[in-house]
Amino acid sequence: MDNISKLINLFKKFPGVGNKSARRMVFYLLKKDDEELKAIAQDIASLREGIFTCSECGNVSSQDPCNICSDKLRDHETICIVEDLEDLVSFEQAKIYNGLYHVLNERVAPFDGEDLSPEGVKFLVSHIKRVKPKEVIIATNPKMEGDLTYYSLLDILKKARGLRKDMKITRLAFGLPVGGAIGYADRLTLHTALESRVEAEFNNGGF
Repeated sequence: MDNISKLINLFKKFPGVGNKSARRMVFYLLKKDDEELKAIAQDIASLREGIFTCSECGNVSSQDPCNICSDKLRDHETICIVEDLEDLVSFEQAKIYNGLYHVLNERVAPFDGEDLSPEGVKFLVSHIKRVKPKEVIIATNPKMEGDLTYYSLLDILKKARGLRKDMKITRLAFGLPVGGAIGYADRLTLHTALESRVEAEFNNGGF
């Protein structure tokens, strides 16, 4: 297999990249000179250098705690739970939310053999206990796995001890298309979903 075919097959492994997109990327790189290609390769090779996983929220950053958790100007009375880093980046780029985050990096997906780990649950609950927010926003994607993750999180928070008694739990409204993904939503859609979020209905006596 020649270098072009090998690189096309490599790019096809990236999320959301099909054969045509992979080919376009390879032919784009072919137009670059050697110095530019070496710089790109070096940036990729050093991607993980100086990157930390935030010990408070699970975000990745060049510092620990991350720049969001350590920002005193952020709203520390709101935590938005997202499924992965891509969702966090979508919210940040849209500039519609100024609170804290918690990155699950996992979800409930029975058909894929995925579930929330005990370590992940402990990390989440300890984060909420430490911050004591007025509101927790569960920002899971509007698809089956997102629904299952949402209800699992509700059950976990219902049973957790030591949480703020007046803490409100909300979920994004369905300005997001059912079956869609936060990572692909535009700013207006995300803003509508966030502003129209609804409060979870369950007995919070466990708090």
